[in-house]
Amino acid sequence: MNGALPPKGAQSAARLLPRSRFGGPIPWVIAILIALMVIAAAGGLALRNLADNARADLSGAVTVQIIEANPQIRAERVQAAASALTSQPLVTSVRIVPEEELAALLEPWLGASAGSSDIPIPALIDVELNARADRSEISQLQDALDRAVPGTKVDAQSSWLRPVYNALAALQWLALALIALIAIATAAAVWLAARSAFANHRDTVEIIHLLGGTDAQITRVFQRTVTLEASLGAALGLALGGLTVWLLGQQFVALDSGMVNGATLAWRDWMVVAAIPLGGIALAMLTARITISLALRAML
Repeated sequence: MNGALPPKGAQSAARLLPRSRFGGPIPWVIAILIALMVIAAAGGLALRNLADNARADLSGAVTVQIIEANPQIRAERVQAAASALTSQPLVTSVRIVPEEELAALLEPWLGASAGSSDIPIPALIDVELNARADRSEISQLQDALDRAVPGTKVDAQSSWLRPVYNALAALQWLALALIALIAIATAAAVWLAARSAFANHRDTVEIIHLLGGTDAQITRVFQRTVTLEASLGAALGLALGGLTVWLLGQQFVALDSGMVNGATLAWRDWMVVAAIPLGGIALAMLTARITISLALRAML
């Protein structure tokens, strides 16, 4: 047969190729990969929220430390420092931390001797600021305190957690790297499956070519099959990953920790998580299209 079939005949010939077979391994492989991607993305978003909330809570606060062994002199310096801080325009509130509270905080490390007069405990003043203070503003507070009460030390609370912020940022980059690696693994799995399916039906493809079927028609058939299988796997992966994230979230909520509560996912985060399976399906479609197109080109 030398002439090509009309479009309807070519489309009928293209139907000789298999449509979809959900018994293969691809839906389950994609389900596992999508589930891992959902868990990694949810973890990265939770870490970002945790860091942002902690930074927002601590960026507008400083702690003033007064070291003095004599209790009477220490009390006088604390009052003088509190008065000096109150007069600063950047300061909104000043709280002198009671000695009993300090002793309770140190007791796990110092034991019962934390409240003893044998061990002098520095006096602390918690200061709330009306805005996030930069280094120059912290220096201005330090200068004002030095003039009023020598020997004081101003510490920005956010600087204490800078190593923690750096660690959280590293974990977020790690989550992003895992997502990229899983995406590459997904594309590789689809590539192998598409090449295997094409090789198994190579003779059928050649017959369809002889009957007038075009490369575009053949590519669409294979792409449709991969899309259906990827959609099933993505739905299963989203369900599995979402359930895992929810169960882990319930475990962290049970800790009843204020810092951990800052790692909850907002509705925008859940939208990002829900978009992952759609991205996986799109990646599978694109990979299948490229793979079959290259295979058909190699037949010529």
